[in-house]
Amino acid sequence: MHESGQAFPVVIFTGGPAVDTQVLRFTSRLEQQSNIQLLAIISESPIRGFRGKVLDLWRRRGILAPVILIRNALVATLSAVVAPAHLLQRRHSLRQVRNRLHFVNNIHSAETLQLIKNLEPALGLVYGGPILRPELFSIPSLGTLGIHHGKVPHYRGKKTTFWAMYNEEPDVGVIIQKIGSNLDAGDIVMQANLSVGREPLPRVRRKLDEIGLDLYLSAIDAMLDGSASYSSQPVSAAPQRLYKDPTASDIVRFWGKYVVRLFRSFDRA
Repeated sequence: MHESGQAFPVVIFTGGPAVDTQVLRFTSRLEQQSNIQLLAIISESPIRGFRGKVLDLWRRRGILAPVILIRNALVATLSAVVAPAHLLQRRHSLRQVRNRLHFVNNIHSAETLQLIKNLEPALGLVYGGPILRPELFSIPSLGTLGIHHGKVPHYRGKKTTFWAMYNEEPDVGVIIQKIGSNLDAGDIVMQANLSVGREPLPRVRRKLDEIGLDLYLSAIDAMLDGSASYSSQPVSAAPQRLYKDPTASDIVRFWGKYVVRLFRSFDRA
């Protein structure tokens, strides 16, 4: 049980063969909060390391995997040259949480559930993790929060910022929700929108990530001090699509449409 005056114990649920950079940024921000005690990061992945990255990427993206691997390697190399401080910060953040990082084959296994129960977290926090079932997300005494980069109910599932821009939406969104039984359909704790304008997808994603991090920390504070309010997601009369990873042809069409819109906007200017 949590006692007054002590830091609130939290656990992060995520997924993947390595800790994502954005998850590390999230953990670093949490570590700076004096009212939060990060107990553990639980990441579901049957295979770890570089081999795990390759297999996971192939499973999710198919023939796009080699292209994405090459792109990621080029971006990482360029970042190390142009902004070495970012690489050093990532390594430092990883060292800080290494002893609290647990890779598990199945996040819902009896062993993992018992591990989390023994930690006695006040709050669970999902960032890029697998779909959680009630036996897991109900363990923390205050429940579990999750971040979703997408305006609901119209953009649920994966890569929703991509799909919103693909559909030429004027803005994109991010929500902090209380995790429930249905995918991306939990009660909203906080939400924010970002106007797209002429911005390219990578820049929109970076801006939305920043907004999302700030929003997540604000929602956590509200949960812990008891001031959080919840609102049900809007109900749509039409059946809602559950978005998936884009295919190679989707990506080509996206950038073609983006270039056309960009030229049209300059013509109108």
